[in-house]
Amino acid sequence: MTLRLRLTFWYSTVLALIISLFGAAVYGILAASLTRQIDLSLAAAADEIIRTSRFSPELQTVHIPPNLDQFGGPNIYVQVWGSDGTLANQSARLTYTDPLDPGGLAEGRRALRDVRIGRIHLRVLTEPMQTAIDNQVVGYVQAAADLRVLDDAKSQLLLILIGGGVAAVLLAALVGGMTVRQALQPLEAITQTALKITRADDLSRRIPMDGAPQDEVGRLGMAFNESLERLERLFNAQRRFLADVSHELRTPLTAIRGNVDLLRRMGGADPTSLDAIQSEAERMSRLVGDLLLLAQADSGNLPLARDRVELDTLLLEVFREAQMLAAGVHVSIGEIDQAVVIGDRDRLKQLLLNLVSNAVTYTPEGGRVTLGLARVNEFARIAVSDTGAGIPPDELPHIFDRFYRVDKARSRLMGGAGLGLSIAQRIAHLHGGRLEAMSEGEGKGTTFCVWLPLTRRPTQVTLAA
Repeated sequence: MTLRLRLTFWYSTVLALIISLFGAAVYGILAASLTRQIDLSLAAAADEIIRTSRFSPELQTVHIPPNLDQFGGPNIYVQVWGSDGTLANQSARLTYTDPLDPGGLAEGRRALRDVRIGRIHLRVLTEPMQTAIDNQVVGYVQAAADLRVLDDAKSQLLLILIGGGVAAVLLAALVGGMTVRQALQPLEAITQTALKITRADDLSRRIPMDGAPQDEVGRLGMAFNESLERLERLFNAQRRFLADVSHELRTPLTAIRGNVDLLRRMGGADPTSLDAIQSEAERMSRLVGDLLLLAQADSGNLPLARDRVELDTLLLEVFREAQMLAAGVHVSIGEIDQAVVIGDRDRLKQLLLNLVSNAVTYTPEGGRVTLGLARVNEFARIAVSDTGAGIPPDELPHIFDRFYRVDKARSRLMGGAGLGLSIAQRIAHLHGGRLEAMSEGEGKGTTFCVWLPLTRRPTQVTLAA
């Protein structure tokens, strides 16, 4: 059974149950109300007859009004029975001479019940006639009302309730089915889109959401489109990643193979070829190590120490190492504050060295690289600024992508694989911080800012003596 049929079935079942309960309540209340009206009429007629009757103690007789048709209206029939079981009088319209309710006379007390005489359905009240002095029963009054009109009304009401209820349920099922079908239309679109993606391996497909209602199903469609968009980006990124890795590995492998072939032809070891082989092997080792580091960071398996790290001391160490790396580039320290964070000292140093080496590499001879550390609210801000080549505004959003290079030809000549900034960003994120890049354009330098949360100072508690 489809979801549409199940929803329509349950909706119709609940509605049918509600209509049944409502119909039963209406039928029962109306039938009880009409029956009560008849009972009140019978009781009024019997009481009027008893009130107008006279009992002679001397003669031990009861004087009954001769015309009983005047009590209770045209639909009420009356019999008066003596205490000895003889019929004293009855309505002129009544030709039936047996007791209307033999059981009521046999009980000898007030009784009210439904009785069938042949095909006639009667409501009969049996009321004892008692003396005012000693409450002696001297006779009985039986007043009966014909229930054929009431039975016809109840039958018509029951027919209307059943017919109306069935029609209402069928109409509700039809409308509900159409409504559910329209509401679930985006789900069908999602299913078809998913099948097309599976069969055609095309992640560019999207669910058409023009004019779709902004309900739960509509939001599901939009979320599905967002997921498809993210999957497409990840798939394309993975495809570019594999292509870049293959290209990066192919370059040193080609160099190594060429030098090996040269050594074979020469029949001996050439120091220049051996140095090239070693250089390319080290380059491959660095590339594999960087890829392993990123893979561990992505999977959450990168081990990180949680120690107190004095960033000012760490920045001075990086500054000294940067001076040794800088060839013709002036490296200096600007403003520096004391700041302590919780993290892995080695990884943070790796982050800073990546930024500094990147700045030194892309700053021409005679340029300047400046390091700085400042406390800003609850964060420590480490800035690495250079006066180098700069970054075009349209390239800034992509510089942290893996294997991305602004100047691809120059970067490859300098030995970069385009993973340093990606690693730096991941290390910053793993420490609860972030890495930002700012540049006014080509030839105007670049500034990288690392934001790391400061460690909270322990609260000092003074104990009174």
